[in-house]
Amino acid sequence: MSIDSAKKTELIKKHAVKEGDTGSPEVQCAILTTRIANLTKHFQTHKKDFNSRRGLLVLIGRRKRLLNFLRKKDESRYVKLIKNLGVRK
Repeated sequence: MSIDSAKKTELIKKHAVKEGDTGSPEVQCAILTTRIANLTKHFQTHKKDFNSRRGLLVLIGRRKRLLNFLRKKDESRYVKLIKNLGVRK
């Protein structure tokens, strides 16, 4: 499940490191987290949608790799991001 452009722009503005930033790990993780939440709601009604479930696992893996990269690069940005998104510990 994708997200609409208004929601995406809002996430970019909220999590951007600097003006015009769309590719930082913070922005990418925020967008992925929103998509994961949308797919999770989808599975509450469509329990046997296994093709989308595989897509969800791919998104979770991508977010996990981005978070691991951010943790290795800058621990303070990582802690701030997981606190804002409400993921992990």
